[in-house]
Formats: sequence, C-alpha cells, structure tokens
Amino acid sequence: MTMQACFAPDGLSAFAAAYPGSPAAVRHQLHHHPLFALEELARLAERLPASHVEHSFGNLKVDQDPAGIHQADMPVGEIVRTIEQNGCWMVLKKVDIDPAYAALIDACLAEIAPVVEPATGAYQRREAFVFLSSPNAVTPFHMDPEHNILLQIAGSKTMRVYPADDADIVAQGMHEAFHRGGAHRNMRHDPEFDPKAQDFAMGPGDAVHVPVKAPHWVQNGPERSVSFSITWRSRASDGEARLHRVNRRLRSFGLSPAAPGTHPGADAAKIAAHRLAKGAIRTFRRLGGQHNGREAY
Repeated sequence: MTMQACFAPDGLSAFAAAYPGSPAAVRHQLHHHPLFALEELARLAERLPASHVEHSFGNLKVDQDPAGIHQADMPVGEIVRTIEQNGCWMVLKKVDIDPAYAALIDACLAEIAPVVEPATGAYQRREAFVFLSSPNAVTPFHMDPEHNILLQIAGSKTMRVYPADDADIVAQGMHEAFHRGGAHRNMRHDPEFDPKAQDFAMGPGDAVHVPVKAPHWVQNGPERSVSFSITWRSRASDGEARLHRVNRRLRSFGLSPAAPGTHPGADAAKIAAHRLAKGAIRTFRRLGGQHNGREAY
C-alpha cells in the first residue's frame, strides 16, 4: 500500500526556507490518519514500556515549578480515553518502537531529507512522540535538544516559540547545564521575553518547525488536543551539544570559555577534540579495557 504524503507542498517550501535556525508554520496531511484515533492511541499507551509514558494534570503555569506537578491516579489507557474530561496532559515517548508509527515517521523524514541533509547532515536518533492534552492544558516553558516538527492532529493550541540563540533568554551557563543532563526540562520564564517570541495558532493540518533548543510553551484550546512530534538529531546538533559540554568542563577548571560562535575555529577544534576523545574511549572499551571513574565530559 502506498504511504500517504505527510506534508503539503506549500508546507515543504515553508520548512525549506526556515530550516534549520528559524521557526516556521508548516502544513501537513496526517490529521485524518487512523493511527491517531483515540482508541488506537489508548492501546499504544498500554503496550509501550512505562518509561515511555509521562503524564500529569494539565492545569500548570507557564513558569511551572516541577515540584508542583502531580499525576492522576488512573491507568494510562484510561487517561487517553477520557482526555476530554480528565484535566490531564500526556506524552507517549519514542512511539517509533512500534512498527506502524516507525513507518510513519520514516515516511515524514524521507520527504524532508532533501532539505535536512544538505543543511545539517544525515539523520541521527530519529524519534517520534504523541502529545495528548485536555482542554485548556498548559505545557510549561522549556526547550528540547532535537530538531522538531510538531504536527497538530486534533483540537487547537497556540505555541509560543522564542529565539534559540538569545543569551538574555537562555544564558550560556544554562545551555551547559542542559547538556549535562539530570535537570528538569522546565525553565524560568520572564514575561519580558515575550516580545521576542512568535505565536503559532494551530489546528488540524497545521504544524510548526521548532529549531533545536528554541524555548517554547503551549496553551491548549477549549477541546482535547492530539499532536504528533517528529524529531531527529544531526551532526550539527550533536556538535552544538558537544561544544557546550567542553565549555562546561573548561569552566570547571576556572576558565571562562567564549560564547559559541565568537570564535568558529576554536569551536570546531573543541568539537573535533570531543569526538576524538569519545571515540578513543569507545574503542578502548570495545577492546576490553577497563575505565575507572567518570568520563571527563
């Protein structure tokens, strides 16, 4: 059977004009796809590993303290089936472990590969997510490490996207801490950031390209919402992450590394050195060597 095209032709042209550094409205054609029927998603939630399902009540603040987030005491399938009334927010992570959803993300990524690969390199770590939200739920202010296109399947929402490279919104130290891992994704939001943001009103058939680590938050509309997120890493995003890890390590030695982009040659040397060091460690382990203690970075 022939796979339905994921994106509308005008959506692809908008994406091509924006990728990789700018947010953009994109049109898609998956909002009637049977894999996004509510019962299909409920069964998906029930068969995914528990680590791939996250949920909470959706009555959150834009600037939400993670300690104040609480879960509904309901089976995950029931949360999906009653999402219209239960006041919850849910994400089904890495749904591409399921063959049907894997085929869908692969088809979508194949359509945009002629734009993506010349700009940022071959795909790395393809992953797909499904978001379900009750009416008026809020997804707090945060950023993500992947290239992302969020496709609105059902319901409506407004996504507010901020520049990815504004140091007044995300300082260099915050980038470095983000790539260290372990911290909650929610970030401090200041209303003074808002004049720099771009709002995207989304209904079925709408999508938004969100650049790597562009901060954003989401206000759901007055009905249940279903969204499909296709994400990928690239050599470019991998290099950016490595650069922040090296800078964090340099800072721990009392140095003050320049902001990324200030000295492109030095940035490239740091990234290359990190790749070389990590490659050497992997080779050492593969050959049966022992590595004591934590890796340097």
